[in-house]
Amino acid sequence: MPPKGKKGQEKGKSGEEERDEPLQAVVLADPFETRFSPFTLEHPRCLLPLANTPLIEYTFEFLANAGVEEVFVYCGAHRDQVEDYIKASTWSSKSSPFSRLELIQTTSHSIGDAMRDLDSRALLVGDFLMVYGDVVSNLPLESALTAHRARRAKDKNAIMTMVLREAGATHRTKARGTSPVFVIDPQKDRCLHFEQMPNRDQTHYLSIDPELLSTHQELEVRQDLIDCGIDICTPDVLALWSDNFDFQAPRKGFLHSVLKDYELNGKTFHTHIIADHYAARVRNLHAYDSVSKDIVSRWAYPLCPDSNLVQGQSYRLQKGNVYKEEGVILARDCVIGSKTVIGRGTSIGDKSVITNSIIGRHCQIGRNVKIDGAYLWDYASVGDGSIVTRSVIANEASIGRRCTIEAGALISYGVTIGEGMTIRGDHRITRAKRRRERGEDVVRGDSDPAIVGQKGDGFEFQDSDEDEEDELVDGLVSTGPIYNFSNESISTLNSDSEADDFEVQRHDRSAASSFLSVGSADSQHAANFDHDASASIYDSLVEGHESANIQLELTALRMSTNASDHQVRRAVVSSFVKRITQLTKSGEPVKKAVAQVFGQHKELIDRSIFDKNAPTKADQVDFMLLLQADLSQKENGDTILLSAATKLVELDSVEEDGILQWWEDQKSTENEEMEKVREKTKSLIEFLQQESESEEESEEDDD
Repeated sequence: MPPKGKKGQEKGKSGEEERDEPLQAVVLADPFETRFSPFTLEHPRCLLPLANTPLIEYTFEFLANAGVEEVFVYCGAHRDQVEDYIKASTWSSKSSPFSRLELIQTTSHSIGDAMRDLDSRALLVGDFLMVYGDVVSNLPLESALTAHRARRAKDKNAIMTMVLREAGATHRTKARGTSPVFVIDPQKDRCLHFEQMPNRDQTHYLSIDPELLSTHQELEVRQDLIDCGIDICTPDVLALWSDNFDFQAPRKGFLHSVLKDYELNGKTFHTHIIADHYAARVRNLHAYDSVSKDIVSRWAYPLCPDSNLVQGQSYRLQKGNVYKEEGVILARDCVIGSKTVIGRGTSIGDKSVITNSIIGRHCQIGRNVKIDGAYLWDYASVGDGSIVTRSVIANEASIGRRCTIEAGALISYGVTIGEGMTIRGDHRITRAKRRRERGEDVVRGDSDPAIVGQKGDGFEFQDSDEDEEDELVDGLVSTGPIYNFSNESISTLNSDSEADDFEVQRHDRSAASSFLSVGSADSQHAANFDHDASASIYDSLVEGHESANIQLELTALRMSTNASDHQVRRAVVSSFVKRITQLTKSGEPVKKAVAQVFGQHKELIDRSIFDKNAPTKADQVDFMLLLQADLSQKENGDTILLSAATKLVELDSVEEDGILQWWEDQKSTENEEMEKVREKTKSLIEFLQQESESEEESEEDDD
């Protein structure tokens, strides 16, 4: 008979071991596709620079913040380069948050083969994270991990939780050609069906098993979710991969098929949907551009250049979201526009103009050069008089004098473009090619003078192995300009607005935009502010965020777009009116709805008005005119305007003089709608006028 209490001690020990089980993560550093060709012929995708920081650094930062202790990096091509980089990085030092960081070499040619190989190695002892080596996220994972473990404790068949982000119908990091559709049971956060649109029949019809409709009281069909490439898995996930050798793609293969065969395997998948924080995958060149802009605009804070994630970086933030390292050499009359990053040792010559671009270290940019929306990696050079627009120029590539690099062009490592050449947007120029008879070997190719000039070095890249369809990138390969999107994929502020300069157009703080728009970057960035800020404030009002947090986000957006005070007031007014009308339509009395929105968020109004001590209340008049114009188009707008004006005076956000000056302003009666919507407010004006007259008479009596 065992000693008394031994059984309980064993149980306690087992529980302690379970608690001490390290959180592990698998990083898929090679997604087994060619979306970044020709750059990935010579270097691994996970080491490509994103805002001058290797991609994998962002993934490691995310894992460290999630509390991961052991990391297994699954490498395919260029394993030696990945290994050398990681060994020299702080992630392999004694101060690293990872107790174990191991690289795994594979001969796999698909995600499915890699998963089956991983299962055979038996490295994972419990629940683990599976992420791609191109994930950029500041999302804290505690709540997702807690929810996953709680489900797992109740049901051993709950084998995976997918982290998804709300993004509205459009998002600039969403796919252009295809869209994932998740059918979810909201009561259990369980994913019941998954389909990629267009589906395998190339249609947009969703086919749901009728039994799902009869066995679940409520279903949500979600096409507004971004797949962040972050999964919390159990070892059963790997076992399912091993049991089904036809599974190759994680979503349209593995997820779709396992959900379809639920009766056979009994395994369930769940979702953790986030509405705030930042999470995206740099899954293709379109996403590369979009995520770069988000980082520079500080939407992924603290993942931004001046956080200096890599040892030795020295970026500092300057006005207009300009980031410069120490040792940058600028000619006195060169112009550095907003949203620009410049690395150490880079020199920029006389009268050159750099806008909305990311320039690496030790780049040489000559005189009278114009660079807009482009990416120059380390040691690249651009000769005098050249124009580079919305393209990528890799390490040590050289652009000759008086060249034109059109939007969408890709110039790979070490390529030389001769003087006076024009590189079209559909060109991808490289010096390397894959040797067909020897598989993945890469060799130097013969230069093509017709493309790069007589003194140039390089040729146009063509790859018959280019992916025709790959669920991993949620879209079709584009061999044309990397930023040339159809109008259907573009979210615009107004239907008649053409200017978005591939800048953020946010719905739920998200975006989709066209790289090939024209116009001034500064003016178009400011034009985007109206939509972005209004959507952001409205979402925060619905979600019940505090005014201080809303103001912080609004200030960041204003700084990144150089928006005016008038635009800030317009964003505040439009979002407030939208929220009030939503509340009234749901049955809330007008007075109560106005009090809720204006009363709880007085700080936002006060921070947009700066004339409290001035005799002329221009800002207050502007605020009231914007409010009046917006409400002139709304049902019950006259009632809301009276209640809002009364509340603003009560809060002292708009002074009595400000209300009276607004009432006398000619713009308040410039058309029939403006006159009609203010009729009910006349009673307030008469009351304030009487108050003002009484005060004047009282002052005269005192005298």
